[in-house]
This record gives sequence, C-alpha cells and structure tokens, in this order.
Amino acid sequence: MTQLAAVILTYNEAHNIEACIASLRECADVVVVWDSGSTDDTPARALAAGALVVQRPFDNYAAQRQAALDAIDAEWIFFVDADERVTPALAAEIAQALEESAHSSEAPVGYWVPRRNLIVGHEMRGGGFFPDYQLRLLRRGAARYAPDRQVHEIVELAGRDAHLRHPLIHFNYLSWEQFHRKQRSYAAYEARILAMRGIRPRPHNFVLQPLREFWRRFVTLSGWRDGWQGVRIAFWLAWYYGWMPYVILLRHPQPEPTD
Repeated sequence: MTQLAAVILTYNEAHNIEACIASLRECADVVVVWDSGSTDDTPARALAAGALVVQRPFDNYAAQRQAALDAIDAEWIFFVDADERVTPALAAEIAQALEESAHSSEAPVGYWVPRRNLIVGHEMRGGGFFPDYQLRLLRRGAARYAPDRQVHEIVELAGRDAHLRHPLIHFNYLSWEQFHRKQRSYAAYEARILAMRGIRPRPHNFVLQPLREFWRRFVTLSGWRDGWQGVRIAFWLAWYYGWMPYVILLRHPQPEPTD
C-alpha cells in the first residue's frame, strides 16, 4: 500500500496543474488528479507531469472527495486544490507527522493545514483567510465526508486531529470576475443545503444574516487588517452568504435534485 497519495480535484485547471503537481513531488508517493471531465488539456498535462488521472463526473465536492478516499489504495490521503502549492517546509512537516504516526497507536488520524490566501494579488491577513485551517491530511480508513455538506465539506474522523504549522500557498482568486463566479456557485449550494434542512426564508433573514456575516468577517475575524480590501471582501461575502441564499430559496423553495 502507498503511504501517501496526494489528490487534486480538477475541472479545467490546465493553467495550474503542472505547478501544483511539481510542488507535491517532495511530499507524496503518488499524485492523483481526480478530474471532472475537463474540456481543456488538464488531463494531458497532468499525465505528462507524472500524475495518475481518474475521471469521475462531478456531483458535489463532498462526494468527489469521498470517492477518492474509497478508491485510492493509500494509507494517507492529502487533498490539495489545483490553485494551491506545497512549500518544502510543509512537505518536510508532513513527512515528520507520518513518520511519528507510524510509531504510535495514539497518533492523530487527521491534520489541519493552514493556508496563506492571495485574493487578486493581495495576501489576506484577516477576515477568516489566515490561518484558514483546512482538514486535508487524512488517514484513509479513519475519515469520511459528511454527505449532507456538499460544499465547504465536513470531515468526520474516527480518532483525534492535530494542526500543522507550515501553510499551503493558495492563489485563491486571480480576478474579481473569478471571485464573483465562484461565490455565486457557493451561494447556490448554500441555498440547496437550507432547503434540504427545511429552512424557509423570513423577512428578517434578508437584513440580519448579511449584517451578521459582514460583522463576522470584518470585526470578529479581523478583516479590518486588510484595509479597503477587507471591507470589499466582507461586503461581498455578506452578499453571497448572508443574502443571496435566501433570495434563491425564496424563488426555489424545494431542493434541486442531486443526481
């Protein structure tokens, strides 16, 4: 069995995939590109860069990650997005963590990895974007993705977790057009989750939820540290997470089919 397989979920990531795979060479025994039917040359570039390529139609993020967990014969799985890069310091820390886990029955079965997020050229210092821990390094037999959380996935662990110190570098959004396109997709997912939970919009939701999200991002999570960029991000995330899901839910009160 392979000790560590790095898995990259992709769809039309030709501009990112080679650099991402290259950053994983010091870290993973094998790199698997879990592709959702890219129409560009992502698969060809991934194969040329030395990765394995698996094609699976996309249904949702949790299902994609769970399918990789179920299919890949490795003791540990490290999920990395195509727009993320692993530094040599992080690769060394992961190797040390896995070495320690091999000699202890009480070792963690999942590790949270911090991220440094760059949004349209600005490295974020607050607003929830640093340290922005992600549960990505998983002992395969002890981890499972919650099926009812299709975006911003939740991992259920049969054991304890721990935090790594060295961050992934995340080239989060290269343009505002990319940012808005992605947030519209997230808002639709959030609306679907609310619908499946039987939640119906109330008039106060359209006021209080955006205000709460803005306050959370800008004040509670110190978005003010990023100046006007922090204001801008907090406003748009309040719009997409606090307001738009309820608008979508008002227009479409029944959850959309997932298959």
